[in-house]
Amino acid sequence: MKLRIGRLLAASVIVAGLIGCGGDDEPYTPKPAHSGAKPTLPAVPTLPTKKKKEGDAYTVWGATHDLRSRVHFEDINGKKISLVGYIVKTNFDEAPACSVHKTGKADPPECKAPVPMFAIADEKGETKDMIQVMGFASNFAQLYTIIEAIDRSPRGKESEVALDDEFWGTKVPNPVPNVGAKVKVTGIYGTTFTKSSSGAAVDPKYGIMTAESIEYLEPPPEKTYLPGMKRKP
Repeated sequence: MKLRIGRLLAASVIVAGLIGCGGDDEPYTPKPAHSGAKPTLPAVPTLPTKKKKEGDAYTVWGATHDLRSRVHFEDINGKKISLVGYIVKTNFDEAPACSVHKTGKADPPECKAPVPMFAIADEKGETKDMIQVMGFASNFAQLYTIIEAIDRSPRGKESEVALDDEFWGTKVPNPVPNVGAKVKVTGIYGTTFTKSSSGAAVDPKYGIMTAESIEYLEPPPEKTYLPGMKRKP
């Protein structure tokens, strides 16, 4: 008897709960679609298409992209690669007078000269996204000597002039790099340059190429001279 009464009480509680839940709710009425003026949205931007490589050589964008990538950093940092680009900058005009002389003569102890450098970019006139190239000449005396030798050579024989860097044992490039040329540079690419006796250069954002060879795809539009050098007529 008690069991029967308990079941009846439980059933009554459930029924009461069902009656009290949502019995008085209004039915859902869908809202009509918006009929006013449509908003004016900007067009979807077209993202630039950039090449990672040009043939077997990295572009500047491709190399710097991988250098800053957590996935590809170890694949490119400190590795031998080729880079292709336009020379957009040199530091040759920063050569102090004490460093502009023939090889075989040491710079004075107080002479503070940077290591010769040029920078390449994917486009002519670029001033920001570029990679420094070093290692093609240990000092400005190497460049001075080959420039003089080219100027003294018979007309038509300029390309035959060759000079080995007396400290690094590498070929000094002929023609000497200048803004406007397009080059393919092969060497060790990474965040640091360590060949200089004056200390390491570091560029973790764009990296530095230590050149082993330089191939001209488009020659410099003008001959290169260092500050104070007489220009050949």
